[in-house]
Amino acid sequence: MRKIGFRLLILALAFLMVLPLFADDHESILDKVKNRGKVVCGVHGGLPGFGFLGEDGKWSGFDADFGRAIAAAVLGDPNKVEFVPLNAAERFTALQTGEIDVLIRNTTWTLSRDAELSTDFAPPTFYDGQGFMLLKSLNITSIDQLAGASIGVTAGSTTELNLADTMRSLGIDFNPVVYEDIDTLYSSYDAGRVDAVTSDKSQLVARRKDLKKSDDHVILDVTISKEPLGPLTIHGDNKWNDAVSWVVYATFFAEEHKITQKNVKSLKTDNPEIKRFLGDSGEMGKKLGLPKDWAKQIIIAVGNYGEIFERNLTPIGLPRGVNKPWTQGGLLYAMPFR
Repeated sequence: MRKIGFRLLILALAFLMVLPLFADDHESILDKVKNRGKVVCGVHGGLPGFGFLGEDGKWSGFDADFGRAIAAAVLGDPNKVEFVPLNAAERFTALQTGEIDVLIRNTTWTLSRDAELSTDFAPPTFYDGQGFMLLKSLNITSIDQLAGASIGVTAGSTTELNLADTMRSLGIDFNPVVYEDIDTLYSSYDAGRVDAVTSDKSQLVARRKDLKKSDDHVILDVTISKEPLGPLTIHGDNKWNDAVSWVVYATFFAEEHKITQKNVKSLKTDNPEIKRFLGDSGEMGKKLGLPKDWAKQIIIAVGNYGEIFERNLTPIGLPRGVNKPWTQGGLLYAMPFR
């Protein structure tokens, strides 16, 4: 028995010795991005304020700016990013098959997605909630008044599931009308083919302004879900997920400490944590496999979280709400740069 136990111990030790060799064979997406010289980022192609391809061929939006932030951190250039427009049904497959390096497309973090999709979430960049939009002339102010209504919703989204759960729990009969993409959803709603449309409130606000008579529509003062939206990476690539996660935290940290596009290049401080953040001391970049000034490059490129929000979401009428630093009563909280 002692001989068997000793042999098992030797085999275990041998396995532990060769395990790093197998690990080294797995190249992180971080290394692939460096070698390729660009980040491939999956985004929404038709959601103003978040991910939108203009007629001039230029990408704009909150999510697009986070893609640029990753490129700035990894490659030192926010323009070294390729955006791939994806609908709700194809977004996860694109990530799983390696078509994209990171998905930043108003995607909700849920238990099922975390456990079953072979993907890992980075910190949420936007906390949202699902609501309803309909004509003011209907004089509807509560969900129970939607009994018998036809409600448009996008296929393959948490929105569709939340709608069914909410109506079932309230005992409300309704007619769900499912669309494959949001352009068809909102054009059908605008044409009067459905009585109401439901989605994240940020999307409702963004798309309302494109309706023929935007002032005729109202978003109900009710929220039926929690929708923490943020980037996703492929499961198991901790090195890449760490890099993406800390890019997000960098934008939080910068706003909290009033580090902006305007002052970041000339900022002088005795604060040890800010000095580590800027790359003036410590080895924060090296720990992540990034350049020494990776966080500074992010702020130079796109600004802090508040600046990204102000540039993209304030113009479409979205309030900060809980998307403020924790020091201001919001939910944005950067892990320590130590």
